[in-house]
Amino acid sequence: MTRATAVRAVLAVAVLLASVVITLTMSPRLGLDLQGGTRIVLQAHDSDTVTADRETTDRTLEVLRQRIDSLGVSEPTLTRSGEDRIIVELPDVQDPRQAAEVIGRTAQLSFHAVEGPGTGKPETGEPPAGDPETEGADGRKKPPASDTGPGDLTLPDEQGRSLALGPSRLSGAGVDDATAAFDAQGGAGWSVSLTFHKDAGQDWKKLTGEAACHPAGDDRRRVAIVLDEKVISSPQVDPSVGCRVGLPSGTTQITGSFSADEARDLALLIKGGALPVPVEIVEQRTVGPTLGAAAIEASAQAALIGAAATALFIIVVYRLFGALAAVALGAYGVISYAALVALGVTLTLPGLAGFVLAIGMAVDANVLVFERAREECADRPKRTLRSALTTGFQKAWSAVADSNATTLIAAGLLFFLGSGPVKGFGVTLAIGVVASMFSALVIARALTEIAANRRFVSDYRGVNGIARPGAVRTWLVRKDPQLFRRPLRWLVVSAALVAVAVAGIVVRGIDLGVEFTGGRLVEYSTSRPVDVETARDTLAAAGFKDAEVTTAGDGDLSVRTGKLDNDGEHALRSALAEEGGETKKVRDELIGPSLGDELRRNALIALGVAVAVQLAYLAFRFRWTFAVASVVAMVHDVVLVVGAFAWLGRPVDGIFLAALLTVIGYSVNDSVVVFDRVRELWGANRKTPLDTIARRAVLQTVPRTVNTGMGALFILAALAVLGGDSLADFAIALLIGIVVGTWSSVFTAVPGALALERSAKAPPPPAPGKGKGTARGKARTVRRDPLDNGARV
Repeated sequence: MTRATAVRAVLAVAVLLASVVITLTMSPRLGLDLQGGTRIVLQAHDSDTVTADRETTDRTLEVLRQRIDSLGVSEPTLTRSGEDRIIVELPDVQDPRQAAEVIGRTAQLSFHAVEGPGTGKPETGEPPAGDPETEGADGRKKPPASDTGPGDLTLPDEQGRSLALGPSRLSGAGVDDATAAFDAQGGAGWSVSLTFHKDAGQDWKKLTGEAACHPAGDDRRRVAIVLDEKVISSPQVDPSVGCRVGLPSGTTQITGSFSADEARDLALLIKGGALPVPVEIVEQRTVGPTLGAAAIEASAQAALIGAAATALFIIVVYRLFGALAAVALGAYGVISYAALVALGVTLTLPGLAGFVLAIGMAVDANVLVFERAREECADRPKRTLRSALTTGFQKAWSAVADSNATTLIAAGLLFFLGSGPVKGFGVTLAIGVVASMFSALVIARALTEIAANRRFVSDYRGVNGIARPGAVRTWLVRKDPQLFRRPLRWLVVSAALVAVAVAGIVVRGIDLGVEFTGGRLVEYSTSRPVDVETARDTLAAAGFKDAEVTTAGDGDLSVRTGKLDNDGEHALRSALAEEGGETKKVRDELIGPSLGDELRRNALIALGVAVAVQLAYLAFRFRWTFAVASVVAMVHDVVLVVGAFAWLGRPVDGIFLAALLTVIGYSVNDSVVVFDRVRELWGANRKTPLDTIARRAVLQTVPRTVNTGMGALFILAALAVLGGDSLADFAIALLIGIVVGTWSSVFTAVPGALALERSAKAPPPPAPGKGKGTARGKARTVRRDPLDNGARV
């Protein structure tokens, strides 16, 4: 064993032991979509006097924290996102109506003098659900109100009578304390007692003193207490209070027909303080605990089945070295999981899918190395197994580095441009890439080098798996198909496929998910089977005529509507319960129209940035012709995947966007491997026609492309079958993407590069290993086989 091998072995053992300890002693941090709960995104808006910036949003967050703590939610999480957005996560909260009501209300409390009966007629009827004129952007009812003049307001009192109110004389900021109490002796029921700060107490005394100057029974002797433009109480000033005397602070009670919960909520809102700026609920997601548990179980099964199938496949193809790569694959799983746990990464549903997918993609580096080692053994049959393996690692390094770099770029774009749980997919994908490189270049290399030093392994060439060329390579070398004699015909085929995909987009249209359009999507499970037509008729009779009803999961119902508040969702669920018995909410997504537009715009930006960044990287690492051809193939893959989803009628949402960006990374990954070989062969054979070089490069890299793709296909097929609706679309998109990406890397990217090179004037690349120094006649240092003493006869 050489010193380098010993260092790799010790490092591998140390990292693996640390990973096992972390795995056994620490638990992963699950996102709400896996553990169940409610996620609410609030958008802060400018008020008349305050701008919604970073400072005011932070103050708003602290007020919200006090309110949520008073609700008794276990381990809530509140974070600011950007300058003016707040993310609230409430574990185990399945009915968010109370939380959304308490969180979303601005608690703008004000005290007004009553100037007499109002001239406008207040609205008393209930407007239809979803009426944009009577609902706010978050779906909550707007109180009826009409302005009667500058600074004046007309609102209905507790009995619905219209009152003309003067300008605000006192705000909720002047309230020092608010407590709910029940008056059993006086029979007044529940009330809220207010205590004012010193200066505000004087304002209150002045306001009530002015009202006391009017005769008893006159509306002008009343003081209106307004909360969020709704009169919650308008009591008469007691006849015992004299004109200009007023009520002192500490003796004020808000009375009305309060229940215990209403009184406590009102006291909580007032005591918690008015929000510095108004907020709007732009996103609300609720996931039942059973859905998250089912997703974890399905992903675990898919990972085990897919990893077992991948391991079996590489063992069949690469024999002993394939078995050692399978051991390294198992070590990769432990290391990447431990890294996720140790870094405190929140594991979301897309992130879980990314973790499972990375298992199938982790064999890529091993396949690249083993195929290069097979080529070395075929070119020089007399060389030692250890020497061929070492050369395989050296020559595969550039392809491994470039392919993993493009995948890291895709992961970075997912993290920085994705939203919500999709960011978790980018994190797990990036960690998986780093862990897979460590697994292949340290663990697998140490194991294979130790095995290659054993005489039994090196002598019996059929055992080690790389001393003989594979069946696919042997067949291709024997047939030697002339693939690129007419490269334009392959471009015509690709153009025809794109035309079919575009036709699907135009004819069938893209079914944008609620995440991109705004609205509400709720999935229910019922104790009694309910077919779609019955559910649709039931909801139409209940007033939800525009609801779209489809099946989801094992007999579940998925209902998609436009704007629908939490009370409306409760009424919808109650209507379904009349037909289906006990009705449970499995999943609930509410997206405001402004956020839907933003997410749709960000999705297009993410795709555009992905294309630009990949083009810049490829142009830096390769010739511009290779870079442009790779990006054309990448766009070709994206259009085909989107077109396939259009023809299949599958929804396009945030998880689909994650799959699409992954397809971009995979497509470029395949093209990089092919063009890396083209560059190497062309540099060594500068006078050989480029189409011949390209044909040789493709035939030499096809085994790697097929073997790597099979590993990912096993995992994705298991996810598509076992993952349920939540992961099926993700898996299907990637299955289509891998197939078309494998095609385009050979039959779109390479013919495109050949067509561009016909008009390019740049000379062929330098020979492998030659840089600027070799141009001056410096000889390249040749690394000698460690077991070769240099003697020649």
